[in-house]
Amino acid sequence: MTIKLSEVAKEKGIEYFLISFVDMGGALRAKLVPAAAIDKMQEDGAGFAGFAAAMDMTPAHPDMLAKPDPETLIQLPWKPEVGWLASDCWMDDAPVASSPRVLLKSQIEKAAAEGYRMKSGVECEFFLIDANEMRVADHHDSARKPCYDQLALMRQYDVIKRICDYMQQLGWGPYQNDHEDGNGQFEMNWNFDDALVTADRHVFFKYMVKTVAEEYGMRATFMPKPFNHLTGSGCHAHVSLWDTKGKKNLFLDGSNDPLGMSMTAYSFLGGVMNEAEALASIFNPTVNSFKRIDSATTLSGATWSPNAITYSGDNRTHMIRIPEPGRFEMRLMDGASNPYLMQAGVLATGMDGIEHERDPGKPMYNNMYEDGQRLKRVRRLPLNLLDAARLTSKSKVLRRQLGDEFIDSHVKLRFDEWRRYATTLSQWEVENTFDC
Repeated sequence: MTIKLSEVAKEKGIEYFLISFVDMGGALRAKLVPAAAIDKMQEDGAGFAGFAAAMDMTPAHPDMLAKPDPETLIQLPWKPEVGWLASDCWMDDAPVASSPRVLLKSQIEKAAAEGYRMKSGVECEFFLIDANEMRVADHHDSARKPCYDQLALMRQYDVIKRICDYMQQLGWGPYQNDHEDGNGQFEMNWNFDDALVTADRHVFFKYMVKTVAEEYGMRATFMPKPFNHLTGSGCHAHVSLWDTKGKKNLFLDGSNDPLGMSMTAYSFLGGVMNEAEALASIFNPTVNSFKRIDSATTLSGATWSPNAITYSGDNRTHMIRIPEPGRFEMRLMDGASNPYLMQAGVLATGMDGIEHERDPGKPMYNNMYEDGQRLKRVRRLPLNLLDAARLTSKSKVLRRQLGDEFIDSHVKLRFDEWRRYATTLSQWEVENTFDC
């Protein structure tokens, strides 16, 4: 039975709806619709000019319609007269195949047809910075190793508590909050769920964190590397594969595997690792992203970001960590990663791995931050957005799994970002080449 949003509005006292979608760059776009008009919007969708909303379209394209998913309704905890809705993008009576949420849903449907259901959780790191200048908001937060610092955490108690209270109110099951490895950096965790649910919540979480931070006179940023000397912000994904009913974890192995993982898990992992270089521009979609990957040692003594394509057991120096039987942690993604595309990329390549029985090789147990540059037979991650986007463009697996339309659009937008960056005069150039 379809949920009628106008009836929900009357029941819950909702006066306006935010009909939202995430563009290909990961930004949230929306229209504010009065409850009196929501029935037509629910049926037909809210109209947008795709070109203006950072989709790969021209001004000549017809209206792109954002059709809200009523199952995603969130009544803003801080403004309950407003309801937020995740939406799917349509054009010419068909879903826009390259739009992020549509793309993820198509991957979920393909996996379901093969008997699989991916569940995931995310670790969203962010910085709280001064509202008016690029510095950490808490000027007392200056320790060399601030990770888990109780005083620094509690000085931002009001902000963290309020966000966590909202997550509890929404039923997400938040279970811990901490000060991360960079000064002014925090992470908040909530329960894992189906991939689409996690992606929708990830989108809303970023919006909620930024909104609450502004109300306390600060800004929150998920920028991957806002400060050269501090650890960057990752967005690690914890992934497991289940049967279609969501009852049996197909990554678990009851035999003698030392990491407790099944052959299905290793094939899935092999698929992700096989395409890691090509996935980099999807998981790390900005110029700034590559200042986090394989960066110089930070103030704390470690970058906590991967520098090669390897996996291990409970060892955080590798790109993929298996902390316990039944799931793995993908540590490549950063704070700029599109919540829908990161899930779609993992699922698409993991399913390719299962189909082709791809072998991830043996786990490694060394410290990659000490040994990584000395190892000869380890594949390296691309170190800039241009190289990463070129590898994405060339990937036959990604084109087969995600479609040429998405890959071409994604690569085009990444190339455009690189061009704008490369043609912008930087202060570094002035300081180092002015007197050449």
